[in-house]
Amino acid sequence: MRTLTITVTIARDWRALYEAIWRPEVFPTWASGLAQSTLEEMGDHWRARGPAGDVTIRFTGHNAFGVMDHRVQLADGAEIYVPLRVYQNGAGAEVALTLFRQPNMSDEQFAADADWVRRDLATLAALHAQP
Repeated sequence: MRTLTITVTIARDWRALYEAIWRPEVFPTWASGLAQSTLEEMGDHWRARGPAGDVTIRFTGHNAFGVMDHRVQLADGAEIYVPLRVYQNGAGAEVALTLFRQPNMSDEQFAADADWVRRDLATLAALHAQP
């Protein structure tokens, strides 16, 4: 699959940023491409309303490496892997999300998804940058 890694630099210690955003229930505050509702905990996964209907999400647990990977299962059963990392960039943080072009996705759809990710990462930066 074709991939595109999209990043944003945030003026905040990377560990502090990770600690502020790693919990699944924080994702809806900035990740509109993932969930357009609150997340409902269902044991080892979460349920939410996504842009294309109900989704089930499995998140990587808390870790010392800034890994926030998650797997999104769509209503049709398709599963999308979303690598997401927070890492040090000087005194600040870099957040990187890798987008996979899904089978049967047009160039226009892939570009639209990338634009959506950029908007979500810009929202994350606006919410969590330190003055």
